[in-house]
Amino acid sequence: MKLRKIARMGTGDERLALAAPAPARGFTSRFRDVGGLRLHARVRDGSGGPAHVLLHGLAVSHRYLMPTAAALPGDVHVPDLPGFGLSARPRRVLDVGEHADVVAAWMDAAGLSSATLMGNSFGCQVAVEIAVRRPDLTAALVLVGPTVDPAAPTPAGQAFRWLRDVAYEDPRQARIIARDLRDAGIRRVYRTLRHSTRHAIAERLPLVAAPVLVLRGEHDRIAPPEWVAALTPDGNRGTVPLAAHNAMTTAGRSIAALAVSAASAGGVGYGG
Repeated sequence: MKLRKIARMGTGDERLALAAPAPARGFTSRFRDVGGLRLHARVRDGSGGPAHVLLHGLAVSHRYLMPTAAALPGDVHVPDLPGFGLSARPRRVLDVGEHADVVAAWMDAAGLSSATLMGNSFGCQVAVEIAVRRPDLTAALVLVGPTVDPAAPTPAGQAFRWLRDVAYEDPRQARIIARDLRDAGIRRVYRTLRHSTRHAIAERLPLVAAPVLVLRGEHDRIAPPEWVAALTPDGNRGTVPLAAHNAMTTAGRSIAALAVSAASAGGVGYGG
């Protein structure tokens, strides 16, 4: 049987992803109290310039974003959303808007402003909400594999697409995802998924004033090309070769390069 050609994690990426709270490759763990919640973030201080804030998807954490984080220049911040990774668990599962408000408050507390917000999957929804509610915090948006496509608007529909996507993911992600699922718990994951399917990102994205670039992996079954095209009628989109939904894990250097190019060009320019 012919093996599929897929994007794969680089040497040392798994070790970097699982390193927290220990320092690794310039990243350290920082904890900050925001609204009664203790939030964790992996942070690397650069040499000035615009900051990058990376927002993770459903059921995961900062861990799987670290390959992209390490490839970015300057200041990089990768927070764990409330209830995920090493951040504290609120009793109530937060919806998209509530997650956005917490991240915005965390950015204020950390002294971050006018950052490039980079989201994957559910993190795209949170990033868009931050950009709408707090345009002062948002220099640009880079959305990778945005959810939720209205052609699969239910938790069951999204779960089915995830199962199809797994066949195109690097199996070496398994340990990272298992750690993340253990931290979050199935109940929180499912309830966050329900909130995700109720959020209409297509209605919110046109309200964003900042430049936007939307990317998807070539094999992404959760964010298909027709959905990404519908979100980006202006053509600011691109496709990452060989990657699937977790492109920020398996194609971190490509994602980082596209993000830097988009920021320097004012968000203009990737026909997909």
